[in-house]
Amino acid sequence: MLDIKKMRTNPDFYRERLATRGVAVEDLDDIFSLDEQRRDLIKQTETLKAKRNDVSKEIAQAKRNKESADDAIAAMQQVGKDVKKLDEQLNEVEADFQNKMAHLPNMPHEGIPVGPDESVNVELRKVGETPNFNFEPKAHWDIGEGLGILDFERAAKVSGARFVYYVGLGAQLERAVYNFMLDEHMKEGYTEVLPPYLVNSKAMYGTGQFPKFKQDVYQIENEDQDLTMIPTAEVPLTNYFANEVIPAEKLPVYVTALTPSFRSEAGSAGRDTRGLIRMHQFNKVEMVKYTKPEDSYAELEKMTGNAERILKKLGLAYHVITLSTGDMGFSAAETHDIEVWMPEQNIYREISSCSNTEDFQARRAHIQYRDDNGKLQYVNTLNGSGLAVGRTVAAILENYQNEDGSVTVPEVLVPYFHGIEKITKDNAVPFNN
Repeated sequence: MLDIKKMRTNPDFYRERLATRGVAVEDLDDIFSLDEQRRDLIKQTETLKAKRNDVSKEIAQAKRNKESADDAIAAMQQVGKDVKKLDEQLNEVEADFQNKMAHLPNMPHEGIPVGPDESVNVELRKVGETPNFNFEPKAHWDIGEGLGILDFERAAKVSGARFVYYVGLGAQLERAVYNFMLDEHMKEGYTEVLPPYLVNSKAMYGTGQFPKFKQDVYQIENEDQDLTMIPTAEVPLTNYFANEVIPAEKLPVYVTALTPSFRSEAGSAGRDTRGLIRMHQFNKVEMVKYTKPEDSYAELEKMTGNAERILKKLGLAYHVITLSTGDMGFSAAETHDIEVWMPEQNIYREISSCSNTEDFQARRAHIQYRDDNGKLQYVNTLNGSGLAVGRTVAAILENYQNEDGSVTVPEVLVPYFHGIEKITKDNAVPFNN
């Protein structure tokens, strides 16, 4: 949520900057108009309530003096009616104002590329050597199905498209990957959390998924419950301190979690219909930070480095890009995407997105701390994938594939993989042998 007080002081600046995020000037003008109406109604209401208090005192004084208070009582009744009418108007205007504010994206941080989409994203760095094969590399789904460790067909039978069974060493590879990630993040000072996988609408609002993106999630249809399956662990992790004041000396706070993520993938028909890239259910290791405002951009660079550390240790080539104003997520002020090399497609594909939301989420979730003067301030929150586990498995399968269809296990994962150094048809799935 943006700060309407700041918006009032420099409306043209907000019009200009939010236009780079696709916000129409007319929409902002509506918000400013509603804000003016609500402030005027609040002023009128407060004036009438003060008058009502004065009249109440007059009535009490008249009764004490055994004087007639009929005129004062009639005046108070009229004031009461006027207050009720103004309150009704204020509630209507306030609801419209809050709804429109809730649909405004975050302000883009100064200096990030301005543009409508990914075409103007800026590459920051490229790391690692892309592999050279002396054979035609296969797609990860073909490798996985050939070994029997990925079963999309049976998953479709049970759940539909965009689901998968990991089987045998496929399941163990996924587990090895996320255990490795969690251990690495804990070395960097993150506290591991096992959060709820179902959250209420307030939590979804707090991180910016609601009200704008309800079509992208799975909600529980139950009149007695208000629950949504999490689209990312960012939601329960960020809302851990909702409506709380974090002691300043505790900041920054780092937390990490492995959770499944559930996404309807609305609007993605025809995109990545095969493989592990765009699933309705997938595992992800998430990183979340709570920081003081002056530290948040240094912490963004550190978080991006935390995700890069995983890829470096896995020996996977990648590059880091800064997203443009038109390509960033709704809550982000600045985002660094990390894209891993996928040999079969001969391109880099997103595997992590690290964002600083500044105080945008903290305002919505009411997460604060006290500054050196004892004044309440909003923390800054950051989130990033560390990493998307399924996409990491896909990258390993493609980058470590062998001509005979086997897959070499990255050296750093062998201790997590019961000492197995290669996945072959002979050891992949015992019941297939």
